Amino acid sequence: MMYTAVGLMSGTSLDGVDAALVHTDGEHQVSFGPALTRAYGASFRGHAAQDLVAPALVRRLTDLHAAAVQELLDRANIRPADVQVIGFPGQTVAHAPVEGWTWQVGDAGRLAAMTGIRVVSDFRSRDLAHGGEGAPLAPLFHQALTASMARPLAVLNLGGVANVTWLGRDGAVSAFDTGPGCAPLDDHVRRVHGTAYDHDGRLAADGSVPEAALADLLRHPYFRRPPPKSLDRDQFGDRCARVSHAFAPADAAALLTAFSAAAVAQAQAWMPERPTTWLVTGGGRRNPVLMAELRRRLAARVDAVESVGLDGDALEAQAFGWLAVRSLLGLPLAFPATTGVRRPLSGGVLVYPAQAGVRTRLDT
Repeated sequence: MMYTAVGLMSGTSLDGVDAALVHTDGEHQVSFGPALTRAYGASFRGHAAQDLVAPALVRRLTDLHAAAVQELLDRANIRPADVQVIGFPGQTVAHAPVEGWTWQVGDAGRLAAMTGIRVVSDFRSRDLAHGGEGAPLAPLFHQALTASMARPLAVLNLGGVANVTWLGRDGAVSAFDTGPGCAPLDDHVRRVHGTAYDHDGRLAADGSVPEAALADLLRHPYFRRPPPKSLDRDQFGDRCARVSHAFAPADAAALLTAFSAAAVAQAQAWMPERPTTWLVTGGGRRNPVLMAELRRRLAARVDAVESVGLDGDALEAQAFGWLAVRSLLGLPLAFPATTGVRRPLSGGVLVYPAQAGVRTRLDT
């Protein structure tokens, strides 16, 4: 049976909410409808950066997600009754898997009531409770989308954190966070120029990489931990902040760009076989300096996911629509090789719109 789902995603950059329409059986059949990004206003971003967990801001965050769902349905010309489920991961505040907890905010009951559609949320908690990292959760989706492509293949997501899905021959799959994605560079550019990111990598392109400082960053103990493993957005924050202040702005940008790429290249040591192709999604794929660094350090084909007909702006939202359907069906969201969970495990909490206060934990 095919299901129609809406997937949502609000990344750590707090620039907006992505919404995407997905048609899927929760396994191998996947097709896509429209997708959109609804930008957050400057006022909301400013307040959220200070206190995202304040009840008024959580309500506002939820309302912005509901507005994105309505805009998407209007664009697709379909009714809420035609959608079986919304996948709502919420906004990550902090992620500390080593300590056994993760924190996402967003009111799933409010979202269900506002849209009239069932909502699956809290995708990560059960995974953590059974020995997993709670992230990354997109690898099985990546596997389904690339089933016809040659292996070994890697799908690299360059968001605030960088994570990779390694896909080998005979259905082998593993996944983990490689290290920092765009967050340290974004924070640096915001500090020195007041802009959200290094547009087209222009600042980094004007600098040179202090190699000794790069080597020091790569000695962080995280890189010695075997996967599965995952990171909080600010795991490298203190070290990267020191870099931001220690070097000229362009050199610091070049260093932080190289750090992201070098961490990805270093991560190949944990892969059973080096990928011959890397497909890159997330905002980092739009940075030509970062993409050039990846190509140089990986010595492999490195292309944006658009090269194979996928939408790098919508892919994470699409993944959570697909995962929501899997939750409804009791299918696993993760495996030992993707999050470290002790056995293949489903999860999520289902909320019904007519009973917004009633939640069903999907514990199959």
